[in-house]
Amino acid sequence: MNELISPGSLITIAGGVLTVVGALAYGAGNANLSLPTIFYGIPIFLGGLALKSSELPPARRVTPKPQFRAEREAASPELVKLLNDVTRWRYGQKAHLESSLEALKLWDEDKPSQLLEVEEICGDAGYGLRMRFACEAVGLERWQERRERLGRFFAKGLKAQIIPLENDQLDLTLLPKSEATTGEHGEP
Repeated sequence: MNELISPGSLITIAGGVLTVVGALAYGAGNANLSLPTIFYGIPIFLGGLALKSSELPPARRVTPKPQFRAEREAASPELVKLLNDVTRWRYGQKAHLESSLEALKLWDEDKPSQLLEVEEICGDAGYGLRMRFACEAVGLERWQERRERLGRFFAKGLKAQIIPLENDQLDLTLLPKSEATTGEHGEP
């Protein structure tokens, strides 16, 4: 169902419907209806297919959107912007946070790290995010080397924690500088 609500899918469906209506109107001899629908339907359909070919779906959101509404409103605007950025459809990019990963030197052109999911966490330290990445060609060592910079990069006053996982994955947790908190899955 998630694929059907992407803008690329909606544009492709709209263009397909216009093209079919135009073809049926042409077959029925209704030139007033067939000409505009085919004239607009085919380019819209092709534009939708082009969007679908370069589509990057949003990262899976672990925490339901309404759960931390009050904490999110009180959080730093950079963290909220980061959350909104990774939970929307992207076009023409290989991975979420592409420019950020390039600036942090955590980018590989052939096999970039992929953001799999994002979770909002809240505890004693405050509101933060946990992002799960599939490392691909960028090794855990490079992530660990840039841990200090990761915290400062996304917003002032954040501390980054990197937790290695199985299958070349890692969790990047961004929390305000304070004592560590735990998320829903019990990770620090």
